[in-house]
Amino acid sequence: MTVDASAECRIAREMFEADNASRALGIQILELSPGHAVASMVVGETMVNGHGITHGGFVFTLADTAFAMACNGYDTAAVAARADIRFLASTRLGDTLVAEAVERARFGRNGLYDVTVRRGDDVIAEFRGDSRAQPRP
Repeated sequence: MTVDASAECRIAREMFEADNASRALGIQILELSPGHAVASMVVGETMVNGHGITHGGFVFTLADTAFAMACNGYDTAAVAARADIRFLASTRLGDTLVAEAVERARFGRNGLYDVTVRRGDDVIAEFRGDSRAQPRP
């Protein structure tokens, strides 16, 4: 695991420590640096839908968590302003999913991030998120 211990990533680290939803799903942060994050999750039996495949909401949650870590990797808190996902392949119980978030642009209070979700070498989903930095109190 390569997690930036600098002050810049403090907000992301503190946010994840308090993120009960992501941690309850078993999501782990594998890499973290300003504008970049990698998160993983193993598909559990409560994450499988009636077709026997991973419910898309859980794939979205993994991608959203990686996105949140990447856009909060600076010394400014940020939230999602918009996000969408394209599902490209299905996954099943026991599969390990890895989401990599990469910053594409950062301007003013706005940021643009792409997240690729993979199972091994197979691309499962592509997610794009727009972030909005929050004014300092």
